Amino acid sequence: MNLQQFRYIRETIRRNFNLTETSQALYTSQPGVSKAIIEFEDELGLQIFERHGKRIKGLTKPGQAVAAVIERIMREVDNLKRVSDEYARQDEGELIIGCTHTQARYFLPEIILNFKKRFPKVRVSLAEGSPQQLAQMVLSEEADVAVATETLSLVPGLVTFPCYEWTHTIVVKPDHPLTELTSSQARNISLEQIAQYPIITYDSAFSGRKTIDACFEEANIKPDIVLEAIDADVIKTYVDVELGVGIIAGMAFNPRRDSNLVGIPVGHLFGKHISKIGLRKGVFARDYVYEFIQMCSPSYDRAQIEEELNPSK
Repeated sequence: MNLQQFRYIRETIRRNFNLTETSQALYTSQPGVSKAIIEFEDELGLQIFERHGKRIKGLTKPGQAVAAVIERIMREVDNLKRVSDEYARQDEGELIIGCTHTQARYFLPEIILNFKKRFPKVRVSLAEGSPQQLAQMVLSEEADVAVATETLSLVPGLVTFPCYEWTHTIVVKPDHPLTELTSSQARNISLEQIAQYPIITYDSAFSGRKTIDACFEEANIKPDIVLEAIDADVIKTYVDVELGVGIIAGMAFNPRRDSNLVGIPVGHLFGKHISKIGLRKGVFARDYVYEFIQMCSPSYDRAQIEEELNPSK
């Protein structure tokens, strides 16, 4: 048995048992992958994949245990590569950041600017997706870190650190009836008042949408949500054409930049939320990854981050 067989098996599982996609991802032939898997099963004396004819359909029960061991082995192999890179090219490399559009647009620009000043030779890439997709990207090593509000802290195998706290804001046109509220009335605006109008807000996977739905449901109010979007810029665009009242993350509204709209904070209605940065537990992180985490989550020092990543050490 060898690392190549481990690599083939791990990628087969990651590709949902599709050998065509597996061979393409590994730049090899499909028969070569099949042969390596069969030889591994013969050597181990176990059938690790369930088959229907020649097609692989899933993992057998012993295959699940074998797959877990292979995953641990390959993680350590990947860590060895990172150790080598850390000492051979301390200030060079690549940082892939998984993030939602909101984080990419409003939270990360200044942080990435400062990071690039500190590590000019590190290539930075942004990979956008839903929080669920971002968590999987980090677990499968398609991204080094992920920044999002939902999901990350609930995913087994991830370690998360809080970045910042935020609340929702509703946005309307300057001539909208809600802008006629006094300052005191606006601070105490109710769900009933908002629900009088069509609502534009986030898709269910993004920026506290589940909390918005839960609050309306608890108040026994059924809002007329006429449009869902994955980012605040789209929501504000449709508010501007008077499709409805927008509910967005507070950091996405800037009175100077969004001078065509009026914002009313509604944290008292939908509560506070915490955006977090996450990475895979047990990973060997390069120095510049630690620096990036600290830029996003300045309340943590390197020793605390190392302890969270590798609590057994």
